[in-house]
Amino acid sequence: MKLLSWNVNGLRAVLGKGFGEFVKTENPGILCLQETKARPEQVPLPPVLEGYHAYWNSAEKPGYSGVAVFTREEPLEVHVGLGAEEHDREGRVLTLEYADFILVNVYTPNAQDELKRLPYRLSWDEAFRRHCAGHAMKKPVIFCGDLNVAHQEIDLSRPKENRKNPGFSDEERSSFQELLDAGFVDTFRHHFPDLKDAYSWWSYRAGARPRNIGWRIDYFGVSTPFINRVISAEILPHVHGSDHCPVGIVLG
Repeated sequence: MKLLSWNVNGLRAVLGKGFGEFVKTENPGILCLQETKARPEQVPLPPVLEGYHAYWNSAEKPGYSGVAVFTREEPLEVHVGLGAEEHDREGRVLTLEYADFILVNVYTPNAQDELKRLPYRLSWDEAFRRHCAGHAMKKPVIFCGDLNVAHQEIDLSRPKENRKNPGFSDEERSSFQELLDAGFVDTFRHHFPDLKDAYSWWSYRAGARPRNIGWRIDYFGVSTPFINRVISAEILPHVHGSDHCPVGIVLG
């Protein structure tokens, strides 16, 4: 089974940029989207998504944040949010339970310029970590999405210049490590521990994407014992339409 995750930076916008062809070509069993920026009734879904079960968690604020999951197999259960009011206004988490695993689609808050939202970000990270670890007590967990952090220096083009910037602060990197230490594996680094220049997000400024001046901030993580089920992990930088590209795994 192929699972894909993509921060589309506005689902309505990406529909006109080859989204349908992308889905047709890749044919995922499960497609997780972040930053949908829409409610389901606002989105004319392409015919290629017929046959998928659709689940949404939209932000209270119009045109902001939001996640969605399109899945061929109907899940056993679906949970919206983290179950904490302070974290559930922005439409950032969907949790779907299947027979063999629990899938968590996430769009992590950005720490923002000058790290002004860092305290909230770290509080969010703690709640998300508890959420994933709690579900992992029941069955293996797959979490995916835009985690808004480059974990290691290899995960961005210019680590020295970005050391204290949002997405590469010491605090955010340590917090992501805590998530992994809670019993999870970064699937891409498991398969490609030393691969450089592999990024999933590029600034719109200064031609960053053609020059591959990017960051790897989109992930698939799995419960450690479940890593044996992950046949492959990939980044799809050839897919355009957003400032992010899709990432994926294949399960055996």
